[in-house]
Amino acid sequence: MAKQTQMLKGVLEGCILEIVSQEETYGYAVCEQLIQAGFSHINEGIVYPILIRLEKKGWLQAEKRPSPYGPKRKYYQLTEMGKRERMEFILRWTETSRRVNQILERRISDENT
Repeated sequence: MAKQTQMLKGVLEGCILEIVSQEETYGYAVCEQLIQAGFSHINEGIVYPILIRLEKKGWLQAEKRPSPYGPKRKYYQLTEMGKRERMEFILRWTETSRRVNQILERRISDENT
């Protein structure tokens, strides 16, 4: 489980950078988008620490704004460093997934022959 958690953490960071790149948003909305994308086990307790970490790394900047539903919300947007890291993630993910899929497809092909 720990290995899966480590892998998921990196993937979620990249997914969050992508979500925030599409529009300025807040933590709960990020959570909802991840759930809609199929990460059904994701909750705010997972997302908020990642947002804080990305902000500390300088990849996101945040601004607190009034919310019509209660306390102020922290809205996130990508910094220039965050934009570069997002592109790096896309390149790394594309290459890694291509390699993994190639290996898995070969195995499936071997099993079917």
